[in-house]
Amino acid sequence: MRLRSSALGYAEHGWDVLPGAYLARGRFCCGTGCRTVACHPARPDLVSHDPDVVGGWWSRRPFSVLLPTGLTFDVLEVSACPGAGIAQAAGGGPVAVTPAGHWMILVGPGSRLCPELAGRTDVVLHGRGSWVPAPPTREPGGRVRWVVSPTEAQWRLPDPGRVQTCLADLLPALGLPPPRRVRVAA
Repeated sequence: MRLRSSALGYAEHGWDVLPGAYLARGRFCCGTGCRTVACHPARPDLVSHDPDVVGGWWSRRPFSVLLPTGLTFDVLEVSACPGAGIAQAAGGGPVAVTPAGHWMILVGPGSRLCPELAGRTDVVLHGRGSWVPAPPTREPGGRVRWVVSPTEAQWRLPDPGRVQTCLADLLPALGLPPPRRVRVAA
């Protein structure tokens, strides 16, 4: 019921949702014969923000709630960053965290990673064609949760360039290694 309610809440605010495989006996399941064990879309072609459609999907199964990226928003995922300063770097926008400690900052869509972040292995930009798990999706280690909820952020998304600049300043200050330089053979 909680997953359905959350999916409907996102849809009612115009955010597309995607039903994801659900956790059953320690692994994700999307149907008979599925061999993918990690979180993944149950059917990648099912994306909607129509509350009637979304409500119907979650009335049949306890799907994970996935948010497709690249349309309404992009997501900057920072995997190695301790929580200190992440909400501040997000500029008041929504921030979620996974049980594994991956921080997800929702930003306006359509940007590329700035050079200071592009070489980092601990920062991923989820844009068109990607998705992220949304609260309260359950993963083996616990539930994805909001640190700053969309309601707290008044459903506003910060400027991606400003957030990236803050992250580029924040990560080295936390003692995290600089981006790896790739050497190109001549």
